[in-house]
Amino acid sequence: MTIMQTAPQAKPGSNTDLLTLYREMRRVRSFEERVGELFVRGKSAGSMLHLSIGEESAAVGVASLMRDGDTFTTHHRGHGIFLARGADPNRMMAEIGGKEAGYCRGKGGSMHIADMGLGHLGANAIVGGGIPAVVGAGLASKRDGKGAISAAFFGDGAMQQGILYESMNMAALWDLPVMFVCINNQYGMGTRIEQATKGRALHERALAFGLNAETVDGLDVRTVREAAARLIDGARSGKPGFLAVECYRFFGHARMDKSPYRSAEDEEQGRAKDPVLYARQELAQAGETDLDALDAQIAAEMDASIDFSIAAAEPALNSMFRDVYAPGEPEPEAVAARIDRILAQE
Repeated sequence: MTIMQTAPQAKPGSNTDLLTLYREMRRVRSFEERVGELFVRGKSAGSMLHLSIGEESAAVGVASLMRDGDTFTTHHRGHGIFLARGADPNRMMAEIGGKEAGYCRGKGGSMHIADMGLGHLGANAIVGGGIPAVVGAGLASKRDGKGAISAAFFGDGAMQQGILYESMNMAALWDLPVMFVCINNQYGMGTRIEQATKGRALHERALAFGLNAETVDGLDVRTVREAAARLIDGARSGKPGFLAVECYRFFGHARMDKSPYRSAEDEEQGRAKDPVLYARQELAQAGETDLDALDAQIAAEMDASIDFSIAAAEPALNSMFRDVYAPGEPEPEAVAARIDRILAQE
């Protein structure tokens, strides 16, 4: 399957589905804006975090089609994907803040959030690092026969990683229920994609391995969802899929990156392809009148997530080794306690 979508056109008919998709994209956008605020206020854990503003259609368009029992991995820019899969913004923000109430009790932070209950096998700060996990998850799903899929979300920088091609080859060879989702935001850190690869029709690489593959313009979330539906249906039937979603990274690689490698004109043109604004305009033209109230409700929800994170307790120091060693294994002795014990024996 080779489909290269052109710029999407407005679609007639009911806007009920679009309103639902818009709501989820607005939640992702608002959450990410609050993550940036948390960082500026000095309340985030660690010195690095990566925002997915501009990529909302990829997260929501694919995640909205996933079911209970499906699993997924994300990359270092994965907050929006996890939120689109049903994550609690309070627990997410607490994790980013390094608090005990977070999904990983503050140990994962922004780039290593995971939750097996929602099928999140883990975010990964290593480019392409989460991709091979879905091959194993897909194999397990195929054997248990329950129809679940496993999806790997990654950026265009991972298209130059060999582990992706090994994973696609194995998924195709074994007919696994796996989806590979490349969020092509045009930049790998500070490198424009055309400076990193000659062949920019990314889906064609997946075709060579025998996968169903498409590239779509991420401006319209409905276009993304329609392509994802075709590929996910195929994956559930044992034909792995690959979807490249072309979008634009609105801000720098990380929160402190002011992207000096991009011109003002480039940023203006890129941000004009705003999937959240596009959906809102489509809804307004279709007669939707409650968008301001919806936006305000979402803003209040995400404001509350910051308050929750700041008020949440820090993890106890003696919890640092929890979940690191196998159950029943004694925890390592703290250095200070070991020194005191040795000195007491002299």
